[in-house]
Amino acid sequence: MKLDDFDFDLPERLIATRPARPRSSARLLLAEGDAIANKTVADLPNLLQPGDRLILNDTRVIPARLTGYRPRESAQGPVEAKIEVTLLEPQADGTWQALAKPMRKLAQNDKILFSNDLSADVNLNEGTLRLRFNLSGDDFDAALNAAGAMPLPPYIASKRAPDERDKDDYQTVWAKRTGAVAAPTASLHFDEAFMAALTARGVDVTFVTLHVGAGTFLPVKVDDVTTHKMHAEWGEVREKAAAEMNATREAGGRIIPVGTTALRLIESAAAPDGTMKAFEGTTDIFIYPGYQWKITDALMTNFHLPKSTLLMLVSALMGHDQIRSIYDHAVANDYRFFSYGDASLLIPSRI
Repeated sequence: MKLDDFDFDLPERLIATRPARPRSSARLLLAEGDAIANKTVADLPNLLQPGDRLILNDTRVIPARLTGYRPRESAQGPVEAKIEVTLLEPQADGTWQALAKPMRKLAQNDKILFSNDLSADVNLNEGTLRLRFNLSGDDFDAALNAAGAMPLPPYIASKRAPDERDKDDYQTVWAKRTGAVAAPTASLHFDEAFMAALTARGVDVTFVTLHVGAGTFLPVKVDDVTTHKMHAEWGEVREKAAAEMNATREAGGRIIPVGTTALRLIESAAAPDGTMKAFEGTTDIFIYPGYQWKITDALMTNFHLPKSTLLMLVSALMGHDQIRSIYDHAVANDYRFFSYGDASLLIPSRI
């Protein structure tokens, strides 16, 4: 299975840099078996059945991009260096793993000042940067929200800088548990009115947590995709969530994750026979064609990068040839791609 098997031509004009407003007005490509139809996200309640259960990721994206400066004394007097920081993930010891640019201007035990309230001490170990902030808990969250910018994906950030709109646009309406540095983007199509319409239809929802890491944007660098090593991300399926999914399966309803993050988590937590179990820990599950599905019946997701692990995942769900047809249709019909783009509802003939 070669990396080039998952390539396709994508016109740059189809890369969305802003989301649709209202959120549910985005387009939705419905792929059910071999059939493809053009819908909108607002049609979703009527495309689902009473008793179906959507699985939603309640992670909260932090404004992980910070601009600060590093003060240091020299023989010529005080010297300041501008430092751009991207937070990656929290560590068990209370520090944050981070990237900095330029890294060469940092030394062990330097201090970076981000605002009047927020600063961090530098710890460098074999090229890995960890930052220990001067604040924690709610105080840290408040200072970070004031000083930080949303960590837009590279394919958006290369076209424009993040702004205040992104603090709302790049966050789900139910975001609760802080820890992600990338959004579960399929869920960005949901708003409160749309959630009410799903409830009225009899569609159930269950919340799980997967803190999406920056590794989600890492390219695949091996030609044989089966040798690719996935990044690990922390997630949790609570007892209540597991019980809800088991009850839906017993009643004959479908389990439909919204987004690949929710899908990867529940596939990690499920037993081989599809029984859902409570789970807490990291997962580095890599889903590509040939994967034996446990619990997922369908998937709502956005359109993914060429040669990406997420394109491999949807190929595993729908079949390689059908995904190629779906993406050819999306390009030909000017669907908007990636994090702020349009969505698809993928319902395989069988798993």
